[in-house]
Amino acid sequence: MAEAVEQLGVKARVKERSQSYLVYLIIFMGLVAIMDQYISTIKTTAIPYLVEEYGVTASEFSWNEAVYLIATFLIFLLNGLNDIIGRRLSILILVLMMGFSSLAIVLFTPTFPLFMVFYTVAMFTTVSNMWTIPISEESPASKRAKYVSLVYVIGLIPLQALTPVLIVDVLGLSWKWMYGVMFILMLPLLVMWRSMEETQRFIVIRKQRRLGTRKNHFFGVGVIDKRDMRYIAIAAAVWLVWLTYSVLYYWAGYYFMTIKGYTLSQWSLVLLGTLVMAMAGGVAGGSIMDKMGRNQTLIGGCVILSVLLVGMGFIDGWLLPVITAVSGFFTSFTYTWIVVYVPEVFPTERRGACMGWTTTVARVSYVVGPALAAILLDVSPTMEWFWVTAAAIVLVPIAIILVSNPYETRTKELEDIAVER
Repeated sequence: MAEAVEQLGVKARVKERSQSYLVYLIIFMGLVAIMDQYISTIKTTAIPYLVEEYGVTASEFSWNEAVYLIATFLIFLLNGLNDIIGRRLSILILVLMMGFSSLAIVLFTPTFPLFMVFYTVAMFTTVSNMWTIPISEESPASKRAKYVSLVYVIGLIPLQALTPVLIVDVLGLSWKWMYGVMFILMLPLLVMWRSMEETQRFIVIRKQRRLGTRKNHFFGVGVIDKRDMRYIAIAAAVWLVWLTYSVLYYWAGYYFMTIKGYTLSQWSLVLLGTLVMAMAGGVAGGSIMDKMGRNQTLIGGCVILSVLLVGMGFIDGWLLPVITAVSGFFTSFTYTWIVVYVPEVFPTERRGACMGWTTTVARVSYVVGPALAAILLDVSPTMEWFWVTAAAIVLVPIAIILVSNPYETRTKELEDIAVER
């Protein structure tokens, strides 16, 4: 059913996309999400190899990460392109940056500083969550959380658990190819990108700008209002806390292989189970958000995840990998709030800019997280209190939601959200 959109006196029709195009878009954005999730999480397996190759300690790597990832504060420049050149061209730039930075890690990193430079570029691309914008804007309101979370779930296909064993143990290649495989994935994505169309909501905005009824803007300057600022603050706070936790969570591979003595193959099985459970958590999170609401889903997931993280620090034997796998379910379950709520709460004309400023503030976590990890690794070398600290961190979003009481977006059209929030 076509939906009428009227803003600043200009009326346009936004028609629902065909089911076949939505299927294509879910798959394509899902594959982009795979590149994003893979690059940001493969370090959980790569850390033991990189500290050995470059002769640095775990805490030294984490301190360097805190310094180098200050560059991710500039992510608003990448996200802001969505509102300037459109969603389609911005996705192309994102895919190219992810693919070529991954290849550069393989070819141009003989020293630790050079590795950190290209590692930073790769990580920079993963902080935008740009792939959530097209699917959020093209989905019907009643299924938006379901479709966005489905894209997120595709992004969790467990390549991180499968490729390291193939690359290192089977093919005998350098561990750096754990990153390099993303260049290979980039190639078919460039072919798929040719079929992507600009989102209809952005086309409406572009027409209104040409008619002079809507202002052009540069990274949101002059058009971001007080309500935008409020939701940038709320979303950035939740995202910052979750990312700080995730930085700690990505040390699980080091914990299992270096502290607990697991082999690469054994850890890969644990990681495989964790990622499969994460996929289930993403599906469950999206479905429950469409039925019960965004905020209640986040609060419930954070409580359970906190309990599981304490267990990771103090439980051993066969139960440790089981708890770790279940923690993957609730890590993904809680993250669906970010991938669903953040892009839908901002108006279409400045969605990219608002997300850019949100991610910029949230990326304080990319300094705080590694610095905190370095301190905890020194204070608790066997990492029991490392995981207790992570458990405490994931309770903070509950306080943020209860204090700020953000607008519930469940089943609302994007245009209604922009007016009512």
